Amino acid sequence: MGAPNLPKVAGIDSAITASAHTAAPRDVIPAPPGALIQDRLAGWVSDLTTLHELVERLSRTGSREAALDELLRAGAALVGAPRGLVVLEPADGLGPVTTVGLGLSHAELGHLETVPRHASAYGRLLLDGAGSDSGSGCGSDSGSGAPTGSGSGAVAGSESARSADGVAEPDLFADPATDPRRREVATRLGYGASYAVPLRTDSATEATPARSGQLGVAVWLYDEPAEPAERRRHLIGLYARHAAAHLARLLELERTRARATALAEELRPGRLPRIPGVRLAARHAGFGAYGHDHGRGYGGDWYDALPLPEGALSLSVGSVSGSGPGALAAAARLRAALRAYAVMEGEDPVAVLSDLELLLRLTEPARTATALFAYAEPGPRKIVFAGAGHAPPLVVGGRRTEYVETTLSAPLGMLSCWQAPSVELWAASGETLLLYTDGLLRRTGAPMDRAFARLHAAAASVPASARNDPGDVADHILRTLFPEGRQEGRREGRQEGRHKELREGPREGRHEGPREEDDGDVVLLAARFD
Repeated sequence: MGAPNLPKVAGIDSAITASAHTAAPRDVIPAPPGALIQDRLAGWVSDLTTLHELVERLSRTGSREAALDELLRAGAALVGAPRGLVVLEPADGLGPVTTVGLGLSHAELGHLETVPRHASAYGRLLLDGAGSDSGSGCGSDSGSGAPTGSGSGAVAGSESARSADGVAEPDLFADPATDPRRREVATRLGYGASYAVPLRTDSATEATPARSGQLGVAVWLYDEPAEPAERRRHLIGLYARHAAAHLARLLELERTRARATALAEELRPGRLPRIPGVRLAARHAGFGAYGHDHGRGYGGDWYDALPLPEGALSLSVGSVSGSGPGALAAAARLRAALRAYAVMEGEDPVAVLSDLELLLRLTEPARTATALFAYAEPGPRKIVFAGAGHAPPLVVGGRRTEYVETTLSAPLGMLSCWQAPSVELWAASGETLLLYTDGLLRRTGAPMDRAFARLHAAAASVPASARNDPGDVADHILRTLFPEGRQEGRREGRQEGRHKELREGPREGRHEGPREEDDGDVVLLAARFD
C-alpha cells in the first residue's frame, strides 16, 4: 500500500518537508552584484547631472540678488523644502548684510529675525563664523553633534543632526531644548523642521572678500518634521560651496563698483556755478552696463563749468581714450589742468587747448583726448569756441536748431603741435547751447551721420514749454534718443542744488556681453542764455 495522499487545503502548508535542493522563491533571489553597481553608478550620474545643471544656472546670474534667489530655489529642490531664507553677512564686516526669503513675506522674515541667534542652528552657524567646530553652536544644547543617517527626521527627536554639509533640526516641537521664542515663531509660521548649510569659501584658494571665508548661511524650512537624506545632504553641500564661491566673486565685484562709483563722483564737478544771465544743467549717464563688462562703463568722458573774472564763464567737455579707472583718473587730471588754463587765459580758447595738448603729450604720452572749450560772456551772449577732434555744439531755440561749425582738427595728442582757429557765436535770448561727448552719438547704435541727424531731430522736437529750463531740454533729448530708458547717471542744475541719481541695473539672471555702442559715458551740458 502506498502512503496516503494528504489533502490539499488552501492556506495550509504541506507537511512534507521541502527538498534541500528546492529553488528559493523568485522574490527573494539576491540581485547579481553587477546590477547593484549599475544602479549605484546610475544614481551618481543622475546626481552629477542635476548638480551640473543647477551650478550652470547659478553661474549665469550676474547680480547678488539673482544669485541668492537662485540659491534658495535650487536648494529647496535639493532638500525637498518649500520655504527658506539666506542670511548674507560677510565675516569681514564690510557688508552688505541682507536677508532674502523664499516663500516668506517681509513680515514673516521679521518674525524669524526676532528669534535669538543662539536659539537656532543656523543662527549659531553665523555666530561661530565658519561653523567648523563640532561642539557648541550647531545643535540643541543637549545634542551630541553626531551625524545621523538618512532615516526619518522624526525619530531624531530631541537632537539636532549635523553632518559635514549642514545642520538638521528634524523636529522642533519634539525637542525639549527648543527656545520658547523660536517655538512660538515656528507655530505662527507653520514650520516644524529646518536644514541649514553655511556659505563659506576656502580663503586659501578662493579670492573672497571675507578673510575667514564666511559669507552667511542658508536655511530651508519644512512644514512637517523631516530632514534630508544623506544623499541629498551631500548634493546640497557641494552646491553650497559652488554658490559661496560665486557669491564671493559677485560681492567683490559689487564692492569694486561701489568704490569706483564713489571715486567717479568725487572727481566730477560738485555743483554747477550760478552766473547771472545763464542757467546751467548737466546730465552724466554711464551707459557702460557696469554689471556686464567689469568696469568698462567707467569711461573718460568729462564736463566742467567754471566762473571766470568779469562775469565770464568757461564751458568744456571732453573724452579721454580708454576706459576704466585709468581713463577716469586721466580725465580728472585733464579737467583740473583745463581749469587752471581757463583762469589764466580763458578768453583765448585756442591757447587753452594748446596748453592742454602740451600737458597731455608730456604726462600722458600713450593717450589721446578730444575736447571742446568755450569762453562765454553772458551779458552780450557771446561765445568763443575751440575744438580738438570733438563733436560740434548744438544751438536750440525758438527760431533755429543748428550745429555750430567749428574748425576741423585732430584730437589732442595725435599731432606734434596742435593749432586751430577759434569760432565765435552770438546766441539769441532764450537759446540753449548743448555741449556733449561722442558717447551720446555712439550710444544710439547708428552710423555717425545718422546719429547727428537723430540728435538734431531730438533737439528740434523740444516743446516750447520745456525750452525755458536747460534741464528739461536735456531730459527731453535723452528720452527721445533712448526711449528704452536705460540710463544711469546723475542730474545737476541750478534749480536742484543737489545730485539726483537715475539708475537701472541689469536684469536679474541675464548675462550679456558688452556691446560696442555701450562703451564710454554720455555727457550732456546745457547752457540757456536769458
